[in-house]
Amino acid sequence: MKWLGLLVVLLACCPENARAEELRAGAAAVIVNPPEGTPMAGYYSARGANAVLDNLYCKALVLQQGGTRVALVVCDLISLPRRTVTEARKLIEKETGIPGGHVMISATHTHTGPVVARASARDDLDGGSSDLGRRYTETLPGLIARSVDEANKKVVAARLEAALAKEEHLSFNRRFFMRDQTVSWNPRKLHADIVKPAGPIDPEVGVLYLATPPSKPVATYVNFAMHPDTVGGEAISADFPGVLSRLLADYQGAEMITLFANGCCGNLNHRNISWADAQKGPHEARRIGTILAGDVCNAFPLLKPLKTGTLKVKSEIVSLPLPPISSEDVVRAKDVAKRMRDPKTPFLDKVKAYQVLDVAARAGKPWEVEVQVVSLGDQVAWVSLPGEIFVELGLAIKKASPFPYTMIAELANGSIGYIPDKPAYAQGNYEVVSARCAEGSGEMLVAAAIRLLKEHGNFLGRP
Repeated sequence: MKWLGLLVVLLACCPENARAEELRAGAAAVIVNPPEGTPMAGYYSARGANAVLDNLYCKALVLQQGGTRVALVVCDLISLPRRTVTEARKLIEKETGIPGGHVMISATHTHTGPVVARASARDDLDGGSSDLGRRYTETLPGLIARSVDEANKKVVAARLEAALAKEEHLSFNRRFFMRDQTVSWNPRKLHADIVKPAGPIDPEVGVLYLATPPSKPVATYVNFAMHPDTVGGEAISADFPGVLSRLLADYQGAEMITLFANGCCGNLNHRNISWADAQKGPHEARRIGTILAGDVCNAFPLLKPLKTGTLKVKSEIVSLPLPPISSEDVVRAKDVAKRMRDPKTPFLDKVKAYQVLDVAARAGKPWEVEVQVVSLGDQVAWVSLPGEIFVELGLAIKKASPFPYTMIAELANGSIGYIPDKPAYAQGNYEVVSARCAEGSGEMLVAAAIRLLKEHGNFLGRP
C-alpha cells in the first residue's frame, strides 16, 4: 500500500501529468464570402451581393482542459438553421474527435451577408430557395468544420484572463412608449410623441483573452448585445464586428483571432433617436467598431488571470409552444403572399403573413430548441440561445448566474427568429408579430439556462 501511495504522489507531480491538465487553446478563421450575385439576408426584399467591402469569417476557438475539448464558433452571418449546425457538428466530430455536443455555433447577425436557406416561407422572397442560396448553404457545414479543424491543430498551452467593461452609449432599445399609449418600433428620429424607451439595454462588454504563457496572443472573445445593421446596401460586410476584429488585430497582432458573440439584442440596435444623423453606411460601422474596440482596449489593463479548472458542457432540449393562429389567419397570409413584391403591401402585413405560414407549416409541432452551457472552472460560462432574444431575458440569466463572467451567445445552435419576453406580447409591434413561438417561450429558455448554469456551479462546489 505504501508503494501505491508513492505512485500516486509521483504521478501527481509528474510534469507530463501537469501538462495534460493545463488549459490549451487554439483559434482559426476561415473566409466564408459568398459568390457574386448570391442573395443577401436582412430585409423583406431581394438583394444580390455585388461587391465585398470586407470579408466574412467563420472563427473557431478550441479549448482543451484535461481530456475534454470544446469548440466555440462564431460566423459572420445573419443566422444559422439548426440543420446546418447539426451537419457541421457531425463533420467536426469526424475530423477532430471533438464531440458534436461540445460545439457551440453562433452567428453575429450581420445584415450584409448571404441568405442561409432555412426552410421558411421567406426563402422565396429573399433568395434562400434560389440555386445560389441553396448552394451557399450547403457549403457552410464544411467551412465551419474547417475552421474548427484548423483551430484544433493550433492548440497550445494558454492562460485565460477576463474583464467586464461597460458601454452605455452605443446600443439603444428600439421599442418606445408613445403618447397614444402604444409601443412603437424604430420610430422616426426626434419624434415628438416618444415618451421613453420600452425596455433597457445591456451595457456589459465581456472580454476574455487567451495567450500563451510567454504572452503571445491566441484569441480575444468579445460579448456585447447590439444588432449589426449599420452598413446596408448590396456589398458584403461583417459590419461593426468586422471593424472591431481588425482594430484589435492591429493592436495585439495579426495572429490574434477576435470572436464577437452577439448577446441578447432582439430589441436593441444602434439608432439614437435623439440624434438626427441617419446612422447608416460603412462609416457608421467604423464609428461603432472603433468605439467598441476602444472599450476592449481599455479593458485589457483590467484583465484578471483566472484559475480555469474543469471544462464542462451540458445541453437541454426545450419544447417551445407555437403562437395561436386561426384558419382565417392562414387564408389571409396566403393572400398577402401573392402580393409580397408589391411595394404597396404594408410591411407588418408581410411580417404577419410569413409568421403565420411558418407556424402553420409546423402542423402543431412545438419547436425543439437547444440551450447549451459551457463552463471553465468556477468563473466563466458560455450560454447559447436559439434566436433573437429580448435583452430582458439575457439580463435575467446574467443576474441569476453563479459565474461572474457569463457570456450569452444568441442565434446559437440554430434559430427560430424573434423571442420576446412576456410583457412585449401584450405591447405588440414588429418583433411580436414576427415571433414564431408563443408567449412565455423566452422565460422557458431563461429557466433552462439558469438550471444548467446552477448545475455547473454545483458541480464545482459553488453555492
